[in-house]
Amino acid sequence: MFKHSLKSIIATWLTGLLALLPLALTMVLLTWIVSLLNNLIGPSTAIGRLFAALGTPFASNPFLAYVLGTLVLLISLYPLGLAVKLGLRRPLGWLIDVTLRRTPLIGNFYNLADRFVGLLDKKNTDITSMRPVWCFFGGDGVAVLALQPSSQPVILEGRPHYAILVPTAPIPIGGGLLYVPAEWVKPANMGVDALTSIYVSMGLTPPPALPAQSLEDGSNDEDQLQPPRQGNLPLSGGPSVSGS
Repeated sequence: MFKHSLKSIIATWLTGLLALLPLALTMVLLTWIVSLLNNLIGPSTAIGRLFAALGTPFASNPFLAYVLGTLVLLISLYPLGLAVKLGLRRPLGWLIDVTLRRTPLIGNFYNLADRFVGLLDKKNTDITSMRPVWCFFGGDGVAVLALQPSSQPVILEGRPHYAILVPTAPIPIGGGLLYVPAEWVKPANMGVDALTSIYVSMGLTPPPALPAQSLEDGSNDEDQLQPPRQGNLPLSGGPSVSGS
């Protein structure tokens, strides 16, 4: 009797915990995002002091100046976007090419950031030419959702390998560049924007299922990329010739 009541109390408590857990995880995630933004652009950072400087002419309170400065910057993005659409993109690109891109180290960071920001720009053909793929390590092991920059394989030790970019979650502006065997890579049934949303949600947004037939078709496609083996090669129109 006592054990039955105890189990009932524990079960009820666990039910309440499971009901509260999604909300708690949501609050933890929001807190982490707010903390990250505060560390990046908060009032105590260099960017935050810039925002406060923009709002100082409109308010004397430091916090209110920061808020107003942030609003001024956000509002100023609209005329900047309008100017880019009206033809400022090429002069602005030229200015960046002769300044930031030619600066050692800074140019490398800017190029990397520019390429990943291009994931959100459907008009950027360089980025949208990448395709989301599944990479099965070992051929049938751990599955990793990645981007394939090029369909041209790289031959390493006689085997074709594909370059894949594995983003980081929840902010996919970094990651690792891996060269994996071609037979490990299978096309993913999604677009670049879907891949980005999956990483931003840290896996809470599930990827579409990959049918078994797609795995088989991918294996057949990769087999065609295998380079010919060195050794006995057949002559055109005649029998194979082997060494003595």
